[in-house]
Amino acid sequence: MHPLASGFLSVLVPVLVQFVLFLRWLHRRMRNDEIVGAFVRDIAANHLPHIYTALHEIAERQGITLPETPMVRFVDLNGHRRSR
Repeated sequence: MHPLASGFLSVLVPVLVQFVLFLRWLHRRMRNDEIVGAFVRDIAANHLPHIYTALHEIAERQGITLPETPMVRFVDLNGHRRSR
């Protein structure tokens, strides 16, 4: 093999390996963020209303008045807001 080609391959192979590892890390990071976002959205939309209802029932039995339950707001990264 030509010495120049051998030197080129000895530089190119580690760079390509590093690039592939970076792409795998980036994909895993983005996927993890999607999963965490879906989990938080699910907790806020499905479970918080039930938790607040139970909290108000417990407070009512104890004779405590609680303020109105807060509205759940989602903030989209594009700047759009939506309420549920």
